[in-house]
Amino acid sequence: MTEFLQHLVNGISVGTIYALIALGYTMVYGVLKLINFAHGDVYMVGAFTGYYLASAMGVGDEPSVAKAAVIFIGSVIVCGVLGVAIERFAYRPLRHRPRLTALITAIGVSFLLEYGFQLNPIPGLPIEFPPGPTPRFFPEPFARVGWEPGGVYISNYDVISFAVAVLLMVALQYVVYRTKFGTAMRAVSFDSQVAGLMGINVNRVISYTFALGSALAAAAALLFAGSRPKVDPLMGLMLGLKAFVAAVVGGIGHVPGAMAGGLLLGLAEEYVAGYALSSYRDGIAFALLILILLVRPAGLFGTQRPEKV
Repeated sequence: MTEFLQHLVNGISVGTIYALIALGYTMVYGVLKLINFAHGDVYMVGAFTGYYLASAMGVGDEPSVAKAAVIFIGSVIVCGVLGVAIERFAYRPLRHRPRLTALITAIGVSFLLEYGFQLNPIPGLPIEFPPGPTPRFFPEPFARVGWEPGGVYISNYDVISFAVAVLLMVALQYVVYRTKFGTAMRAVSFDSQVAGLMGINVNRVISYTFALGSALAAAAALLFAGSRPKVDPLMGLMLGLKAFVAAVVGGIGHVPGAMAGGLLLGLAEEYVAGYALSSYRDGIAFALLILILLVRPAGLFGTQRPEKV
């Protein structure tokens, strides 16, 4: 029973990270019907931004909650700006082109970030940037404390990660369904041309959507790096694919579905790795994707919409 509960805690911890990243996929798809495959690499940029801020403030020597807050806010802002820049210069010029063109561009942006961050550092910069291919250790922003109720190990990082993730998900749900911006975003998602005729600034709504999704990816990166402190330029590749799977499983374009898909995937991975073979850990995500697509192509919470022709 103790082992079962430990896998439950670990699965929820990982699942909340998948869910936060999946929200970025589902928001962009809901508005643009675009799979932003660079989203996992925005997650990586958020982790490295946190790493550079932590190193600059000496977090490894003197960790504190105040420094952790600065790292969190700084990374969120940087990734939000990066998301807007990617939309403005990579996707907006192709908005009225075939969807395959934008999809190929998204893959290109992903490769640009992944391999650009693996270049040798530029001499003369005050920081070691690009970081190069060598993995870096992410310093703990505050002291780790652990508890073992009933033999199940839970750290303060697990508790904080889960609480922050749930808070961000609830806040996003509120923004989407209870604010003017959320109303505009849903209108653009339904029909961008009609929304523009009704006075909605479509470009601004799409830019804000990218900023919000990218900010959530940065939050996920810092929550994940706090408990698994290794960052490298390819860290967003597999995690981004798994988060995409979580978004599809839950019903891409559906915010609560992305949350549910992330938690389901995290739990499935932990239990398969714990009770079967750990080598199946990555494969279970894609097996789950195939199963859902066969049984319910729109995802657990998604609905089929007729295509406009």
